Amino acid sequence: MTSPLDPPAAATVTDSGAATADRAGVANTGVIHGDVRAEFHEHRHPPVTAVTWPVQVGQPPALASAFQPRRAVRERIQDARDHGADVVLTQHDARPARTRTRVLAGEGGVGKSQLAAWFAHQAQQERTTDLVVWVPAGSPEQIITGYARAALRVGAPGADGTEPAADATAFCEWLHTTDRTWLIVLDDITDPADLVGWWPPHRSTGWTLATTRRRDAALATGGRQSIDIGVYSPSESLVYLTDRLTEAGCPGLLDTSAGDLAAAVGHLPLALSHATAYMIDQAVGCADYLARYTAAARVAEVMPAGSDPDGYGRPVTVTLLLALDAADRANPVGLARPALALAAVLSPDGHPAELWTTAAVTGYLSEQVDRPVTADQSGTALRTLHRYGLLTHTPADGPRAVRVHALTARASREVSTIDPATIAHTAAAALLRLWPDRDHVASDIVDALRTNTSTLAGLAGDVLWHPDGHSLLYWAGGSLLRSGLYALAVDYWHRMVDDAARVLGDEHPDTITARANLATSYRQAGHTNEAITIEEEVVNDAARVLGAAHPHTIGARSNLATSYRQAGRTNEAITIQEKVLNDAARVLGDEHPDTTNARTNLASSYRQAGRTNEAITLMEKAVDDAARVLGDEHPDTITARSNLATSYRQAGRTNEAITIEEKVLNDAARVLGDEHPDTITARANLAVSYWQAGRTVEAITIEEKVLDDRLRVMGDEHPFTITARANLASSYRQAGRTNEAVTLMEKVVNDAVRVLGDEHPDTVAAVDALRAWRDEA
Repeated sequence: MTSPLDPPAAATVTDSGAATADRAGVANTGVIHGDVRAEFHEHRHPPVTAVTWPVQVGQPPALASAFQPRRAVRERIQDARDHGADVVLTQHDARPARTRTRVLAGEGGVGKSQLAAWFAHQAQQERTTDLVVWVPAGSPEQIITGYARAALRVGAPGADGTEPAADATAFCEWLHTTDRTWLIVLDDITDPADLVGWWPPHRSTGWTLATTRRRDAALATGGRQSIDIGVYSPSESLVYLTDRLTEAGCPGLLDTSAGDLAAAVGHLPLALSHATAYMIDQAVGCADYLARYTAAARVAEVMPAGSDPDGYGRPVTVTLLLALDAADRANPVGLARPALALAAVLSPDGHPAELWTTAAVTGYLSEQVDRPVTADQSGTALRTLHRYGLLTHTPADGPRAVRVHALTARASREVSTIDPATIAHTAAAALLRLWPDRDHVASDIVDALRTNTSTLAGLAGDVLWHPDGHSLLYWAGGSLLRSGLYALAVDYWHRMVDDAARVLGDEHPDTITARANLATSYRQAGHTNEAITIEEEVVNDAARVLGAAHPHTIGARSNLATSYRQAGRTNEAITIQEKVLNDAARVLGDEHPDTTNARTNLASSYRQAGRTNEAITLMEKAVDDAARVLGDEHPDTITARSNLATSYRQAGRTNEAITIEEKVLNDAARVLGDEHPDTITARANLAVSYWQAGRTVEAITIEEKVLDDRLRVMGDEHPFTITARANLASSYRQAGRTNEAVTLMEKVVNDAVRVLGDEHPDTVAAVDALRAWRDEA
């Protein structure tokens, strides 16, 4: 905010906002996040590359061998696609249905995703569709990140890669206006509520195809029609068996028992694929396989009652047992069974093949067979499972190269005799090992890892909470914060708090950690009061459980001070931060990175309180310490240097501030990436200094972009959005555009009173500024 005579509020880089990656910590006091995003024209985003059409986003699964096109069903979908809005899609409604969305509903193993994949592959091969997007739709996060990637690929206006939810919204807006043809596939919707606000629009130029096991009425409303997909007909089963065995060069395996075999497995496509893979590898005919299937079916009787709700699990279990026994005898002997048990707790949407080379996985396999297992042998086991049709390994699919059908995975879990805790902890350790340090922007690997973590956590239940909360759960939650997915982070950490408290107890350090990260999520989402309420409890609990001088207790107090400062309670923040700095120096050492961060945070509060000279003294030491201990290009060093520049600017040393901020911007772009939030903050800080130096036109260019970014990313009433609007108003006023400045500041005052309260320093400054500017106008 600004007063009538003061410069715009500095876009100060402030203290901790990210969640801790370590389950033992209360909150991360070392990561420093910015307050305002902006862009400076000399360091603008890279020029948008012209889109080369057609574009594919996401990776549909490869079509299975001898894929059956299901002509009757396909023609219903194709007819709707061809006729568009003029087609009557429901028998009971004579009005023309204005829909382009089809929902393929059916139980597991009947080929819904394969049929959807056929349409996606056809669109790509025939080049009849400009854009094909394949989106795993098992969670809101998957949908948002899928849309966000699509937004960047098509160059949707407003999408810049800094905030997935905002980019996803930009993509939906692009779909509403584009003349390009498109197909959006939403695969495996698990909860229709996840699609509220995210269904693609009904357009003559595009259409949506969704798959789900759900039969909710909501899926067949809003212009959508549900089309049931069942098992193969007897004739389709025989065609599949003939095609599959002939394509494999084994037509002699087809005999008079083919029809009986198809009937025995219930004409289920997935079970038939297991059966034919076994027949081909073992060179047995239909009659021989049917005999083996009948014998193995007796073993499947051990399946628990109620474990086969759709009636398809038993055939899959029998065919899986046969295939798994054969695969386990293949070299390297004994690895197929534990390998499939591990794959069965990961996402059906796919996981990276690199997971099988991690020490966690090779160690697990070694333990199961009681001999050393190499990464090469682990990979061979993977290919063996692929050969028997128990999973698919498609290297070209990158982070989703290995997929296990959900029904196969369920059957594998039912028959596995390996300790579930061993499997879950192995999978968690392997996923954590693959997680990249830089996960703040949407990427295929990060999306795949989050999806697999969600699947694993759901299947493992409380296993990953013993003996403590697994680090993977905490790292995944931190990833949501680092990516700017604040609303999703709030929901995630609420669940984490509930689980931790239920399993470990309210005062367990991991529960305290989860609550601290929930508070951080609230603060980042602009809900400062909610954050303060939680953080005050966290400080008390950490002091009682861990001790007042424990590093994590010190970190908890630091986070509380951050929220106090964001709420305008600067003096209280300073009182806490002075003690935090003293404690950190005594407990951790004067040059420990957390001590340096504590010094940076206190300097920021001093500056906010107008104690500029004290702030400069602290910041100069913080910069020197960070550069010496962490290196000149470490993110914390860049942050410290940015805060020093802000203090210089506040002291009237504007030219020195500009010199530092230009270096900060270059370093941040190189180290963090051009679109990282802290890089954008660095641009905003530079804009403030340009404003103070009288370079108002350049400041306005940046600040208009800042406001747009804040509106899109944070929403209209986030404190950072209010600040961005106030800064732009100040620049308008300095440029002589007083009426525009007054209009903006009127909204600032109204929003600040409602969001921050009428006694918040920023609210008071805005009211004073508006009063003075109205007189000028």
